[in-house]
Amino acid sequence: MSYSCPNHCTKKSSENKFTIKKDGVYFRKSDSRMIQRFLCQICGKRFSNATFSPCYRQKKRRVNEILFKLLSSGVSMRRAALILNIHRTTVKRKLEFLAKRSKERHEKLLKTLEKGPVTHLQFDDLITIEHTKLKPLSVSIAVDAHRRIILGAEVSKIPAFGLLAEKSRQKYGRRPNHHAKGLSRLFNSLLRAVDKNALIKSDEHQRYPEFVKKFFPSAVYKRYKGARGAVVGQGELKKIKRDPLFMLNHTCAMFRANVNRPIRKTWCTTKDPGMLQKHLFIYMDFHNSILVR
Repeated sequence: MSYSCPNHCTKKSSENKFTIKKDGVYFRKSDSRMIQRFLCQICGKRFSNATFSPCYRQKKRRVNEILFKLLSSGVSMRRAALILNIHRTTVKRKLEFLAKRSKERHEKLLKTLEKGPVTHLQFDDLITIEHTKLKPLSVSIAVDAHRRIILGAEVSKIPAFGLLAEKSRQKYGRRPNHHAKGLSRLFNSLLRAVDKNALIKSDEHQRYPEFVKKFFPSAVYKRYKGARGAVVGQGELKKIKRDPLFMLNHTCAMFRANVNRPIRKTWCTTKDPGMLQKHLFIYMDFHNSILVR
């Protein structure tokens, strides 16, 4: 494997000799490996074969993969810190690092789907909360019904509804409704990954038809009346014999079971919608690369 100078120096000199030469090794404590050093003979810059790694300068890179699996298996951040014997602040920083890496992988996955676009798309919203039921959040989820691939999940703030609406306004004031923005972000990301003439299914939410018509005007769109939720499957699975949206509802149930924040009847609630979005990127990567690989 060839390496180039971080200062972007010319790779070869006028004498047609390589300007990068080996410059000793060092022992890396974080994973007990010997790392090769290099020297650029043009600018004198010293670097190693770890300089360009995404984990560059990390002191606890050993825990990255196990934390990736724990955060995708219903384990809270504090419990993960206890299991791995690290500080919870380290877990928070690792979550942000893993989310960034998972987001990049997800974008690459969507690009690969351009060669074989999705022909059967199902989408819906999963409702969760931000610290209290008076501040709900909507997670717009899209799934490839044939391959079980999660195509996207966008978090957006919505106002409280039903019996809690008036109480929410009295305590926290009027809450903005960003549901339309979340759906727009979701469909924008799927434009190239979904076939123009695909079959799209959803429930009878009143806002869905306008977005399907806007982004996929040639698609075959079918809507189904919502059914009563079952106790099993976190209430996402339905009490009917044949659910036309089973793949979507099953994926939503897996979200609630494997990401501890939207689990029903839990104290592991989201305090920051941005962190929930990052956590969802991690689970989507885990689901697509390991569970349905």
